[in-house]
Amino acid sequence: MGLFVGDGATLNRPLIRRRDDHLIGHTPVRTQLSWCRDAGIRRAIVTHCGSEIVKGNTAEVEARVKEMAKERGVEATIAHDEMMLVLC
Repeated sequence: MGLFVGDGATLNRPLIRRRDDHLIGHTPVRTQLSWCRDAGIRRAIVTHCGSEIVKGNTAEVEARVKEMAKERGVEATIAHDEMMLVLC
């Protein structure tokens, strides 16, 4: 099954730039969820949230992430302060 902990800097828009000969930045949540689907990972937690998530309506943003995940056969949630996860 597996668990993916991903970068929530942006939901849909890549924040990639080139520094010298290296690409650096943040891949959108949408793309990361596709990686999960392709790798057979069925659960994802989004952390390191950017302003799109932090300043947005919590319920609406969470619903968007869950819908993007569902379209890819993945269960996803946005991490929050004091969130606890038991791994067994």
